[in-house]
Amino acid sequence: MSARSLSSAKARRRKRLALAVGALLALGGATALVLTAFQDSLVFFYSPSELAAKPPAPDRRVRIGGLVEAGSLEKNGQDVRFRITDTARSVIVTYRGLLPDLFREGQGVVAQGTLAADGSFRANEVLAKHDATYMPPEVADALKKSGRWKEGEPAPSHPGGAP
Repeated sequence: MSARSLSSAKARRRKRLALAVGALLALGGATALVLTAFQDSLVFFYSPSELAAKPPAPDRRVRIGGLVEAGSLEKNGQDVRFRITDTARSVIVTYRGLLPDLFREGQGVVAQGTLAADGSFRANEVLAKHDATYMPPEVADALKKSGRWKEGEPAPSHPGGAP
């Protein structure tokens, strides 16, 4: 083999190596972008007791669920304040906007937003149950864990009463 053909073989190997390294970097960058986008859209669910025991970062978007505590609803125009409870703990929720038509005290609700520095929850979305037999699965699970509600029984009508 001549020196010239040896030199061109090394050049081809370098080109292939450079292409392989470039492809791996591009694949790594694309993977990082996908994982970042996925993490931003991931929203964890907490009951009020779980929120008190292990609060998320202040800027982390989460969902909290439970029952709207009886007597806690305060409305001032579009500014709304109420408490969500799992019968063991409760969290103050502030929300600006129109509440769902089926939103009521003593009913199951899920709110999505962020935890404020003062421990209250700032919701940007409030979801209420849609009929008398439905309760969001996360809320039902939290109530079952607390011993407040058992499968087959009607959903509790209000936090202080019997199921």
